[in-house]
Amino acid sequence: MTRIIGIAGGSGSGKTTIVRKLTEIAGEFLVIAQDNYYKDAPEMSNSNITAFNFDHPSAFDNDLMYQQLSELRQGRPVDMPVYDFVHHRRSDQVKRLVPGRLVLLEGILILTEKRVRDLLDLKIYVDTPDDIRFIRRMRRDISERERTVDSVIQQYLEMVRPGHFEFIEPMKAFADLIIPEGGENPRALEVLSSFFGKVLH
Repeated sequence: MTRIIGIAGGSGSGKTTIVRKLTEIAGEFLVIAQDNYYKDAPEMSNSNITAFNFDHPSAFDNDLMYQQLSELRQGRPVDMPVYDFVHHRRSDQVKRLVPGRLVLLEGILILTEKRVRDLLDLKIYVDTPDDIRFIRRMRRDISERERTVDSVIQQYLEMVRPGHFEFIEPMKAFADLIIPEGGENPRALEVLSSFFGKVLH
């Protein structure tokens, strides 16, 4: 049976950096970003940035995510949706996922759904200071998602920050392992790479 590892934490906490560094250390494994399961939000724009709350559990197609994770856990391939963050909707493309011995699921709200938590063999929470997370998010949204500075700040103050304290940070209680500073914590990466190595080999 395929094992599934979950990495949660706030936006900009360093989840993706951990995934990248683990790939460098432990080799290739299947990585799934929860972001691909966002629901369509075509009403979104720089001038209407709070029309859809991306930091609420209801923003995700949790039924599809749970269904596909269950299939992967049983060793069956799935066609994962691909989300377009420039146009805020699911694209016409899908990505074929073929599970191996290990699947890594990363996302801000993967621990809020009990049925998803129950599929995870190891639950990790990345704990990074708010100011660092905001700076990282600002850089990403401007460079990769065609956002303006004002729209990033508005969304952060009205939705991202409140959503983090209401829905994301409380999920620490369900984590098996809490990693301060994300990918900049070499000792935590050593522990994780050792675990991954045992699963993969």
